[in-house]
Amino acid sequence: MSIVCFVKKWTLPVSICVGTVFYLLFSNVELLEPVGDTVGPVLVDTLPYGMFLILYVTFCKIQLRDMKPRPWHLWLQIARVAISVALVWLITSVDDEGLKLVLEGAFVCVVCPTAAAAAVVTEKLGGSIASLTIFTIIDNLVTSLIIPVLFPFVEKEAHIPFVATSLLVLRNVASVLVAPLVLAVLTRKFLPRLNERICRTRNFGFYMWCFNLAVVTGLTVHNILYSSVTGVVLVGLLSLPLVVALVLFSLGKGVGRPYDDNISAGQALGQKNTVVAIWLTVTFLNPLAAVAPGAYVIWQNMVNAWQLWYKEKYGRVKW
Repeated sequence: MSIVCFVKKWTLPVSICVGTVFYLLFSNVELLEPVGDTVGPVLVDTLPYGMFLILYVTFCKIQLRDMKPRPWHLWLQIARVAISVALVWLITSVDDEGLKLVLEGAFVCVVCPTAAAAAVVTEKLGGSIASLTIFTIIDNLVTSLIIPVLFPFVEKEAHIPFVATSLLVLRNVASVLVAPLVLAVLTRKFLPRLNERICRTRNFGFYMWCFNLAVVTGLTVHNILYSSVTGVVLVGLLSLPLVVALVLFSLGKGVGRPYDDNISAGQALGQKNTVVAIWLTVTFLNPLAAVAPGAYVIWQNMVNAWQLWYKEKYGRVKW
């Protein structure tokens, strides 16, 4: 197998490796220097613009008639809120600080919203972009409501203004999701030839997302290397997100299967916006728990890589 074929076949794991190596080699360069208490490299600042372009290309392929709420949207929201509440109860019930930190990391992985890029992977797997897009918008709206309610139970000192936090999440939805969606709709209506050419472009959004993944992986590696927790707690923060990812993907697929939408539902519940999760953790919770959502981005993309490999090899998505 040639190097090109290998990279095309295992694009997501390669992106993770590239992001890791790039950070380790160039972490002392000004471009990647930490800013304040969190990593704020210049490359990370480009992520929203790259995401806008990725979603614009993806949304150009959506038929507006397919964009409507579905029953599984409601069931997945109920499941996400229920799991989040259960984790909050566990966090408040344990006395061991290390275990509490690990559970806090798992909690933020569950409660954070669906990744906007989930639409890109869903398209590659053969799911419904339109259905997932509607869910992602709903998911972010629900997140803006439950975060101010649940976070003070997790961290007693977390004072989260309800209106301010909700508006912050809604602004994220408007800039990352709604704006490219509206632009794609206008392109389809007024520039049909351009829209047709964009629709013929294969895998552009996917490979753009892989670049973003490499950048996010560098952020994850930084959080792991600069973590000050003990070895046992670090192992918990790195390994429990794998369990969470498998549970969320499986639950999503199980809920979506009766509606013949298991691919979209699996990605909707399993693929998380870990950049938002890290920001929420560092800003409102224990910053040490930010390792968990960082690890989640690796695990969720390993799951996606396996699904893409299986689909390419057998022509269908397993599980």
